[in-house]
Amino acid sequence: MKNILLLLTFLSLLSTAEAIQPSDSTPTAPTRKANRYDSLSKKHSPRVAAIRSAIVPGWGQIYNKKYWKLPIVYGALGTCAGVFVYNLNNYKDTRFAYRVKYNMRVNFTDSTLFDQINPLMKPLDEESLRYYRDQFRRDIDYSVLFFLLLWGLNVVDATVDAHLKSFDVGPDLSLQLKPGRSQLAGTSGLSVVLKIGK
Repeated sequence: MKNILLLLTFLSLLSTAEAIQPSDSTPTAPTRKANRYDSLSKKHSPRVAAIRSAIVPGWGQIYNKKYWKLPIVYGALGTCAGVFVYNLNNYKDTRFAYRVKYNMRVNFTDSTLFDQINPLMKPLDEESLRYYRDQFRRDIDYSVLFFLLLWGLNVVDATVDAHLKSFDVGPDLSLQLKPGRSQLAGTSGLSVVLKIGK
């Protein structure tokens, strides 16, 4: 019953919206003059750039034709991924070494696993291994956090770059400094004049 009421409400709103729309026979408001950058902004969507960068890092930069940013994006993300793998491997080694040494001391288990400990970690005591294990675990979390932050910056960069794609930096813009009397303020001084268009 609730679904039927929602469907009827939706259909009534839809029919009301169609009734409000002007028909082809009614006169329409005058259209504004098309800007030369309108077609560029329609073709180049910041939303598409953001979605592409969110799916695959660097895809938004490719969409924006900023190919020189690809090594920066993949270098930053690759560095974070490398740090993550390094910390993960060391975390596994220190965790294993700590567990073996702890079990040897507390449970008096067989020391056959002692030979499988990384040779660099054999001389370390339990407290040092526990400290390094916790340190590597914290560094894993930080590397994941930085990876996600850099991925987000990649999306922000692609979106902002797509927004600025239609920004006019042509020769029609000119900034001039004019000394003289200001008609608006009624004082003399230096005026900054920005001419837009022809």
